[in-house]
Amino acid sequence: MPLSRRAFLASTALAARAETRRPNILWISIEDTSPQLGCYGDALAQTPHIDALARQGVRFTNAYSTIGVCAPSRSSIITGVFPPCLGTQHMRSNAEPPAHIKCFPEYLRQAGYYCTNNSKTDYNFPVPKDAWDANGNRAHWKNRPSDAPFFAVFNLTITHESQILHRGDAHRKVTPRVTGAQRCDPARVTVPPYYIDTPEVRRDLANVYDTIAQMDYQTGDLLTELKQAGLDQETIVFFWSDHGVGLPRSKRWLYQSSTHVPLIVRTPEKFRDGGQGTPDTVNDELVSLMDLGPTVLHLAGVEVPPHMQARAFLGANLTPKRRYVYGFRDRMDERYDMVRSVFDGRYRYIRNFDFDQPLYQYMNTSEENATMTALRSAHEAGLLPARIEKYFHPKPAEELYDVQADPHEMTNLAPMRAHSAAVAKLRGECRRWMRDTRDLGLIPEAELKALGKRHGTRYEILRAPENTGLLDRLLAVADAAAKGGTRSVAAALSDASPAVRSRAAQYLGKPHPRLKALLKDPSAGVRIAAAQAMGRVDLISPALSSEDEWIRLQAALALDRMGLAARQALGDLKKALADKNRYVARVANHAINTITGSKNKLPGGFSMV
Repeated sequence: MPLSRRAFLASTALAARAETRRPNILWISIEDTSPQLGCYGDALAQTPHIDALARQGVRFTNAYSTIGVCAPSRSSIITGVFPPCLGTQHMRSNAEPPAHIKCFPEYLRQAGYYCTNNSKTDYNFPVPKDAWDANGNRAHWKNRPSDAPFFAVFNLTITHESQILHRGDAHRKVTPRVTGAQRCDPARVTVPPYYIDTPEVRRDLANVYDTIAQMDYQTGDLLTELKQAGLDQETIVFFWSDHGVGLPRSKRWLYQSSTHVPLIVRTPEKFRDGGQGTPDTVNDELVSLMDLGPTVLHLAGVEVPPHMQARAFLGANLTPKRRYVYGFRDRMDERYDMVRSVFDGRYRYIRNFDFDQPLYQYMNTSEENATMTALRSAHEAGLLPARIEKYFHPKPAEELYDVQADPHEMTNLAPMRAHSAAVAKLRGECRRWMRDTRDLGLIPEAELKALGKRHGTRYEILRAPENTGLLDRLLAVADAAAKGGTRSVAAALSDASPAVRSRAAQYLGKPHPRLKALLKDPSAGVRIAAAQAMGRVDLISPALSSEDEWIRLQAALALDRMGLAARQALGDLKKALADKNRYVARVANHAINTITGSKNKLPGGFSMV
């Protein structure tokens, strides 16, 4: 029988206090950075402080984020639970976890650790007041009680995608410590095969290196501060990035460029266990960033809570190493795109559940990037080579890449008979993972919100007896659609669950006799999905004034996808420009531009996500 929360915290606190060799733990968390560091073999990187840290510790070569964007990634890290299980998978979902799932620093605090976060949280849910002793830009381990070990997080944001946009003096202003000799010459960068080679693309790539050089100085400051306080031999240091580089086909996706991250851990000799932490060594085991929390708890002598879906990778008495790391993608800003992935160290399997969508859906934030602008302009002019043009067209339902032979993942092996065994194996593992974690991704967001209220939290939805079998029915209709099984998809239109009916209508995507009845369905989301498939603009545009923001977004997206056929909704779309949910306004603006041929932009800055 599981321990009660009080008993669990009491037992972990006693165990930790009995441990006399409790380390301090320092996290240096950075943004939007792939392993583009000197210690990872990148000759262009100017990272002497990080390289020195790697020589003093262990460099992990197979560390991966669960997603290529900040908030859902950090949600998984701070809880040790997959966001599609919590219902925090959508960007800015603001869905609270159940009471028993805590931010892991709370368990450290119960065990006597002083826990600080400076200063970014971005967990995709409100930060609980008990998560940190200090949380903000003044939070620091220096403020701890004299006898308390600390867990301190410093989040460095200079490498965020928004900083790549700058040019000229503005760029030099955000990278003031980078010397002329350290600045990256755009002529020296290697342009990945999924980009086109233009001066602006090269400038973006060079700016990435300059922001990394600036970040290296900041990292050095934190390490120096620790050493000057005489704590470097009392503190385990973790250095990691929340996901890959902030450029197109990297940030927000699930490829190697999106999820492969640097991870370095320096462990003082007194805290090493079983040969772990030997300086200047490399560890090739698969690690998920979700494993960071359990690892810190384990090193601190605090029992890892049983609800965590991650494992400790350092310390004594470890569980078996990972065979796979998993990835997910759902709503990115204003666009839905459900994707799941499994990676075994060589093959990456990707399951696209919204395979009617292109990889490059129009999203306001990413369109501000010069590289994305260059790609879209070349696409509109018909100038892209086929290897890149494919990203502007609907995706296949399944993708498979041999990352060792094809590190840029340009050749999809999934359709090839020679790779059918690998596809089947990883497809099965993806399905097992989704079922075991009770993945909520196939439930439309408005329905997810309603069900979460009914059951207390979204986490409880697929654990409720009344929803037994719901995930299997959702998966069945998705599989049928991927195989072109129109009859099976149409049969699901009469399912008892609005989630299944909505998905079935979406997958049909065209007029069908059974859809007519759904135009009067009790669920607004089902009505919109059916009306979109039937081309009924008149039944969609009124939903732009719904009280439910996610119904409004669904309506705006439906009209946007209809293109010029949505002209009669132009008046309602213009009203939606004032929607308090800016995602709705963004989609409405894009739909208006498509209909009228205008190029209006909404005011507003780059969101630090």
